[in-house]
Amino acid sequence: MPQIFKASTNSLARTSIILTVLALGGGGGALFELIANSSYATRQGEAREQPIPFSHAHHVGSMGIDCRYCHTGVDNSQHAMVPPTKTCMNCHSQIWINSSTLQPVRDSYQTNESIKWTKVNDLPDYVYFNHSIHIKKGVGCETCHGRVDTMPLMYQEASLQMRWCLDCHRNPEKYVRPRELVTKMGYEPSEPQEVIGARLVKEYNIQKLETCWTCHR
Repeated sequence: MPQIFKASTNSLARTSIILTVLALGGGGGALFELIANSSYATRQGEAREQPIPFSHAHHVGSMGIDCRYCHTGVDNSQHAMVPPTKTCMNCHSQIWINSSTLQPVRDSYQTNESIKWTKVNDLPDYVYFNHSIHIKKGVGCETCHGRVDTMPLMYQEASLQMRWCLDCHRNPEKYVRPRELVTKMGYEPSEPQEVIGARLVKEYNIQKLETCWTCHR
């Protein structure tokens, strides 16, 4: 009986199998990377449901309230701090006193039970982040949190992925600003960012920290 397949068919079959496996592996890796970087995975731009629909656009954008009026710990603490109910009542004991929307605030104030806010920029437990050192080094609030003054409901602006953090740690001159302007929304540098950034990196003694221990302690 004559031979049906040529001798080279075996090599062709092996090559086809190897190429198929490599293509599937590469395609799977690319798909995983695509999903991992998507807003579906990072939750960027997704407004979180809160017990009270607090609007940063109103309080920060329209009224011009400084970030540190509510987030009092941001200058000297690891955490920015969620304001106590009394901070809300400083104003709302005088205005909107009969608003049903603010009933949870009044209840919290009377019972001394904290309002259970939903955390928006929520880092994993294995990540160490200190707000105060970033403020001291001239990293603006909007650099990480985005233009909160335009957010009727708060959402996560950045991906919070490690590569995003590392970009700033490797190139701080691209992001830093004068300390007195850290809470300013819509910041525009008075001179080219590469110039003012390079100067502030030296003035504030900013180090390019990339060791694992910096964030994973």
